Amino acid sequence: MNYKYRLIIVFVNPDLIGINDIIHCMSGHSKWSQIKRKKGIADQKRGQLFSKLSRVITLSVREGRGITDPENNLKLRLAVERARAENMPKENIERAIEKARGAADENYKEVVYEAFGPKGVQFIITAATDNPNRTHSSIKNVLEKMGGKMGRPNSVAYLFDKCGVVVFNKGEVDETAVFSFSDEIGALDIDEEESQYVVYIPFEKFGQVSSHLSGLTTSTIDIFFKPKSTISISEQELISIHNLIEALEDLDDVDNVYSNYHIIEAS
Repeated sequence: MNYKYRLIIVFVNPDLIGINDIIHCMSGHSKWSQIKRKKGIADQKRGQLFSKLSRVITLSVREGRGITDPENNLKLRLAVERARAENMPKENIERAIEKARGAADENYKEVVYEAFGPKGVQFIITAATDNPNRTHSSIKNVLEKMGGKMGRPNSVAYLFDKCGVVVFNKGEVDETAVFSFSDEIGALDIDEEESQYVVYIPFEKFGQVSSHLSGLTTSTIDIFFKPKSTISISEQELISIHNLIEALEDLDDVDNVYSNYHIIEAS
């Protein structure tokens, strides 16, 4: 197993801080934190986020054969945990689950798009949509306006590994126990942050996570697209990549954006 340190970029609301502040926050952490990032969200965007999360929850019920109990529907459990992490109200979560019971007239499904951005950076874009053609067109328009383009099927996907990710807070777990969990489940890799351990596991073993935790407390369990290699960009080039990701994430149907860039710090 390959244990190593990697980088992080922590993005927050760009309307509140400058790009230099964003770059200043980037070093010393994991690929998980760099690529699938948490953003500070302005109040006016929180409603949009809750709408996206509601669609993902509803879709998780439908794809889980109508099972509305998170304990018996892994995908739903992940969606609910993600919604709670974003402080989505309990009643909104329950409403989204209930909506799935009568959602036969809605044809929402998960769709994965592939794309190229500035400086050759590649993207995997996941969406929950009832109209893939509309979503494709929206993503294509954003990409073309900002120096990118849509990719054909498997033009980008082969550069990423779809896997599971399990995150542990250092103050809540013992290091030996985390490494034992990683060995037992056959982890692909571990990143160590200042305050967390990030464990990547094969996607086919994702459903076995709970049975291997042995009482360990996790902060995040999620599905992730991990790049097999990265493309180096400068701090200045980060600006155009950041702006493109922000624009894609602002689209109503887009759920997650994964990329494979790596920041070269200025000497």
